[in-house]
Amino acid sequence: MSLITFRSFKVLSLSLSLSLSLSLSLSAQAGQQVPLISMAPQTLEKVFDKLGHFGRFQATVYFVVNLQTIACGIHYLASVFLAATPEFMCRLPGNVTTILVANRTDDPAALWDLWTPGTQRVVGRLENGEVWEAEQCSRYQRLGSSELAHAFAGNRSRFPCADGFNYDQGHITDSIVTEWDLVCERAWLAKLTQPIFMLGVLLGAVVFGDIADRLGRRSILWFTSVSQFVFGVAVAFTNDYYSFIIVRFLLALVASGYLVVVFVYVTEYTGLKARSWASMHVHAYFAIGIMVVALVGFLVRSWRLYQLILSLVTAPFIFCCWLLPETPWWLLANGRTEEVQKLIDRMARWNGVKMPCHLSVLQMNGPEEAGDKEMTNSDHVAKEKKMSILDLFRTCNLVKRTVTVWLVWFTGSLGYYVSSLGSVNLGGNEYLNLFLAGAVEIPSYIIACIVMERLGRRNTLAPSLFLTGIACILSMIIPQDIEVLTITVSMIGKFAIAVAFGLIYLYTAELYPTIIRSLAVGSGSMMARVGSTVAPFCVLLSSVWIFLPQLIVGIMAFLTGLLTLLLPETLGRPLTQTFEEAEELQRKLKQEKEALKRGATNSASVTVRLEKPDFTPDGGDKLKEEQNLIEHLTRL
Repeated sequence: MSLITFRSFKVLSLSLSLSLSLSLSLSAQAGQQVPLISMAPQTLEKVFDKLGHFGRFQATVYFVVNLQTIACGIHYLASVFLAATPEFMCRLPGNVTTILVANRTDDPAALWDLWTPGTQRVVGRLENGEVWEAEQCSRYQRLGSSELAHAFAGNRSRFPCADGFNYDQGHITDSIVTEWDLVCERAWLAKLTQPIFMLGVLLGAVVFGDIADRLGRRSILWFTSVSQFVFGVAVAFTNDYYSFIIVRFLLALVASGYLVVVFVYVTEYTGLKARSWASMHVHAYFAIGIMVVALVGFLVRSWRLYQLILSLVTAPFIFCCWLLPETPWWLLANGRTEEVQKLIDRMARWNGVKMPCHLSVLQMNGPEEAGDKEMTNSDHVAKEKKMSILDLFRTCNLVKRTVTVWLVWFTGSLGYYVSSLGSVNLGGNEYLNLFLAGAVEIPSYIIACIVMERLGRRNTLAPSLFLTGIACILSMIIPQDIEVLTITVSMIGKFAIAVAFGLIYLYTAELYPTIIRSLAVGSGSMMARVGSTVAPFCVLLSSVWIFLPQLIVGIMAFLTGLLTLLLPETLGRPLTQTFEEAEELQRKLKQEKEALKRGATNSASVTVRLEKPDFTPDGGDKLKEEQNLIEHLTRL
């Protein structure tokens, strides 16, 4: 924990909570005023200093709410087996007594052991003596012949597959594809399953992010949790494709809504010293959900039972989620100080703190009281000035910075979901592949927190993007029959893109001045959701060329990595407050490059000087900077 600086804890965790509340970015884009709390946020931070930054109460709340985060990961990736397409063939009319496949006559039950798609047609003799030929999407009746042979010079009559299809049930018992015959001319319906779900994710983040700010985090957590259970179970009982899609869309809305609010909830219940790790490792529970999908998919091969079990995995949470308290930050923002005090007393009992903590005393007797008033006045002036998305493009440097940051958000999300959804197509055991795709994420978040404090944000982000691109290129070069090496390279790519995706939250917050920081992070998060919506379509491009998805992600990763090198480093530098200070970051980058060219002696002294802040803030200035960030990000 000592490896993470105090400021990085705050910036990373607070930007995580804000970026997932997309309503903020939308309201900022519309030029609307966002109300600020009347009581300075360091009041509650001092409470965490006394009660513990991650005591028994916070730990209990943290693990309880994240049980449902596992369900979000489950529903996001469940379609990889729900819409699985086994080998299939057009069904012949009547009872087939004998089939001929590759010059071998056998019983119809041996069809899937003898035939592979793309080879010769299967010839079958019916009980009435008719001879038919079958392909995947059509069938032919031989006229005037009863001979069971591939060679036939007579006439044939072509018929559609009106009797349905035969499916290979050796791999899966059934899926929505086999139940509703989503093959051939209807195959596009199966391919739309995941893209439509991701559209629901995009809409749900916008809707529930705004509602949670108005009605509170607790009520939205309860509603979305119960709704996930209800819609998840309802999916298993749908009777046709269109009802299945509609219910899954509603499920995506509430799953996305829960994931948005749980980040804010976790952030507002942990102190600064634990907030970054707590917020970032919510992703780890999502990854556990992916692993659960792989495990249940391996054990259960019938899609209705599979969906039902996945929906019941976190069912116990809905019986206790209504016991969860509202966050102290939201209560304080809405002037419900008595409830805040009761909550503080409850936390003190759980955490074993015997010294009483009174909110009014902490607020009035701290040395920050004078600073609070000054902050309140400055915040009042700040909110008078309206900011729009155009302010992200105010100068040439900001244009370059915003385009690069948006590309990182988009590429990170695109690469994450392409690697997750495409893991089942790598060869070998598809269930093990998906399990590994979730498992490699867990250490990636730990390493991202550690490495970025030693090498810097830019010097961690760019190499991770390059490593993603290298993994994509290698996966195209390695022979497909070397499955172990192919899977290993793919998992390395997934690890690298997870590092990049986790780091961009912090880096975006540090690159922009306070007055547009929330807008920058919120708009970047919106680009990430666009990437997650595009990802399923990108995976489908493998039908055009098997390596086309890897090629797209690899090119995007290399391009974005190169652009990232043009961004300024923010490690060890104070957070910028104005556009002028943000511009200064870019000028320092040019000075560093010029210094390196002038020679080792001069560059060493110049570099050391540039790594230090332009000023050494006193205690009051430093406190104001920290409080301003908390005020601007966490409470919004």
